[in-house]
Formats: sequence, structure tokens, C-alpha cells
Amino acid sequence: MQSITPPVIAVIGSDGSGKSTVCERLIKTVQKYGPAEQVHLGKQAGNVGRAVTKLPLMGKSLHKTIERNQVKTAKKLPGPIPALVITAFVARRLLRFRHMLACHKKGLIVLTDRYPQAQIPGAYDGTVFPPNITGSRFVSWLAELERKAFHWMASYKPDLVIKLNVDLEVACARKPDHKRESLARKIAITPQLTFNGAELIDIDANKPLDEVLNDAENAVMRFMESRGYIPLTNV
Repeated sequence: MQSITPPVIAVIGSDGSGKSTVCERLIKTVQKYGPAEQVHLGKQAGNVGRAVTKLPLMGKSLHKTIERNQVKTAKKLPGPIPALVITAFVARRLLRFRHMLACHKKGLIVLTDRYPQAQIPGAYDGTVFPPNITGSRFVSWLAELERKAFHWMASYKPDLVIKLNVDLEVACARKPDHKRESLARKIAITPQLTFNGAELIDIDANKPLDEVLNDAENAVMRFMESRGYIPLTNV
């Protein structure tokens, strides 16, 4: 393989934009240029809620509390138990991010499904604790740990970010079980994210799936070749 620093390529977008399907295609694409690893870096807030809901006795109550405190207009930080749940998932995400860094250090091309951002607090792929509001000393400490964790992760700029841009009606049709308001927020935020000046490529995810996949694949192939990569033979 060429003696080139392997890139980190991130795929981002709202739910309903086709991230998972695009990543399935792109991991096969980048493997044509050398050893590669796919890593999921999302905070999976929906999974947090579903997991918490299943807890005995207090599950539904905790889920509602976490949901209330994910919005930027929250008036106070959550209580200690919901805060610990949030922190546990932040720790889980940190482990996946460290795994991504380890793969990159080994010389692997890395493709990530989502990427942490510290640009817009409270937005998707960002912090969960509401910023700049008061709470108990313990919960405030946990919130500060989360902020530091996200700033640390976001300090590692990806080499390329594939943005999947989708309209609200299309996203709602693809994800009928998701809240329209939540999808609308994510769709509005996606164009604003800059990832510390990383190279960005916008893909129209409203198109039929085959066209979206081809657009994303062609964009990545152009990027890889611009970095000096040549497709390996016998792949």
C-alpha cells in the first residue's frame, strides 16, 4: 500500500437520510484502496431512551426526564440518576472513539457512521446535558465531564465529511416512528456543522437510493485519488 496517512471519512445526516445504507456501500469502496475499518460514533440518544425505558420501576420516569433535558430550552439539569445514565452512554461513546483512533494509528482507513461535534450544544452528535444552566454540584460536574469529552473528540478533525441532506417530508416518510419535530431540528442543523474546517461534500439524499449511493461512492473515490491513493488490484 502507498505510504500515505490514511484518512478518516465521516458520514453524517439526520435520521432518514440513509447513513447506514451509505456506510455499507462506502466501506466496500474504501477497502479497494487498502485495509479499512467502519466505526459507529453516534451517541445513540434513541437507544439511551429505549434502554432506560426497560429499567424496572423507574424506567419510564427516567426516560421522560432525559428527554426533557435534551432540549436546549431546559430550565435545569437532570437529577443524579438520569445524569449517570447519560454519562454512562458518553463513556460508551468515548470507548468507540478511542477504538477509532487506535484503528487510524494502525494505518487503517477509517469510515465513521456519524461524528462527534462540539459546535452546537444540544444538537445531534453533540452534548446531551443542557449548557449554561444550574444544577447540583454532582450533576454539574458530570455535565462538565461531558463537555470536555466532546471538545476532546471534536478536536480530531476528520479528513472528509459526507453530508447527507434530506428534506423533512422524505425523512418522515422513511422514519415514520420518529418525531417530526426531532427530525426537523436535525435537518436544520446538518448544514451548519463544519467540523473544524474539514473538507465537506454535500449529497442530495432525497434522490432514489441507487443515485445517492453512486453520488457518495463517486465523491469518496475522487477524494481518495486526490490523496494519492490508487485502487488495489485483486480487490
